[in-house]
This record gives sequence, structure tokens and C-alpha cells, in this order.
Amino acid sequence: MTTDSDEYVYDEATGEWRPAGEITAQAAKSTEVRDAAGNILADGDSVSLIKDLKVKGAGTTLKQGTVIKSIRLTDNPDEIDCRHDAIKGLVLRTEFVRKR
Repeated sequence: MTTDSDEYVYDEATGEWRPAGEITAQAAKSTEVRDAAGNILADGDSVSLIKDLKVKGAGTTLKQGTVIKSIRLTDNPDEIDCRHDAIKGLVLRTEFVRKR
């Protein structure tokens, strides 16, 4: 009979066999998405812009303090997918937003 503590996974980055639970915890930690202030972001959060941003292709500028509601996280921890009234398919870098 095996338990979770008996399962090991080969970690290619370090070249060592490590406990499966340790690998899972490390993967969860590395996928945390943080805003400019270091707060952890999650799907559905509201954020505000910390500086004016010129939006490429839209010919408009989002002003500092603009609130973006219901963000969605992407595969890239440096980007969030969001909606704005004037712009469809808006993707923002996390370095320009702060959680509300």
C-alpha cells in the first residue's frame, strides 16, 4: 500500500527525485499573479490603473484611476484579460494595475 508521502516525481530542473506534494505546492506558488503593489490577484477581482496607458490599435488612452471590473487570469502571470466599455479584448500587464 502506498500513500502520498511515498510518491516521488523526477524534477528535471534540479535533476532530483522529490515528493509529489512538494512539487504540487511549488507549482501552485509559482502561478500566483500579483499586481504592482504585490497583492495576489484572482479571477473576478477589480483593479485600477496606476498610470495612463495608450492602447495600441484602439486609438484611445485609459486614464490613471480607471477601474476595471471582473478580470480573468491568463497563462502568463504578467498579464490579465479584462473588459472595458470602449475596448474589446483588452489585455493589461499586471505591473500597471493595483487591486481594489
